Amino acid sequence: MAPPLISIQEVTKVFQMGDVEVRALRGVSLDIQPGEFVAVRGPSGSGKSTLMNIIGCLDRPTTGRYLLDGVDVAPMDRDALARIRNQRLGFVFQSFNLLPRTTALENVELPLLYAGLRRQERHARAAESLRRVGLGDRMDHTPSRLSGGQQQRVAIARALVSEPKLILADEPTGNLDSATGEEIVRLFEELNERGHTIILVTHEPRLAARCPRAIKLSDGRVVGDGAGSEVALVGARVVHA
Repeated sequence: MAPPLISIQEVTKVFQMGDVEVRALRGVSLDIQPGEFVAVRGPSGSGKSTLMNIIGCLDRPTTGRYLLDGVDVAPMDRDALARIRNQRLGFVFQSFNLLPRTTALENVELPLLYAGLRRQERHARAAESLRRVGLGDRMDHTPSRLSGGQQQRVAIARALVSEPKLILADEPTGNLDSATGEEIVRLFEELNERGHTIILVTHEPRLAARCPRAIKLSDGRVVGDGAGSEVALVGARVVHA
């Protein structure tokens, strides 16, 4: 088996809120292999967003280790972490996070602009990324001229344009109706079939069930890890249904 793309080892995260300590993660350990499609699910306050932020190099663990492709990212400075986010990770958020007055093409180009690529190469790669998500005929449209599903496709194209090893999707269907959400889930499935590693954070069991693997969090701990949502905790044992 190939070495894991992600290795989380006894990670904790503690936030100080005045005089109160909030323990968001309590000794989380897990590995994710290249090419996996994994859901991270759990109720509000379970720690799933905190875990996503650590995996996405947006935050650091309080204790424990996080290895990305075999490299410990915790000692890295802000500039090094920013390069990892720009070059090796792709992010898709619930709220799309598109610039409202720029076209779909220009929105998708942004990571390449930050990476210092020349205009012609940026245009070519952004256009190809939009074609991959079925928006080759919407490149000159601003977000206000696109449906919610089309805006999320632009966000996915932006996540893909740097050819990242890992795509992190945080509640990507949360602002979409069920039919449009289904289209986005199918798109993630197609991307995974092409070899992309995808981690999808969701509170929806139905969406987690579509993923080959689901990791369930509760109170900052992993309480289930198995096929889709068919994982239940019985006593202290994880049982795969």
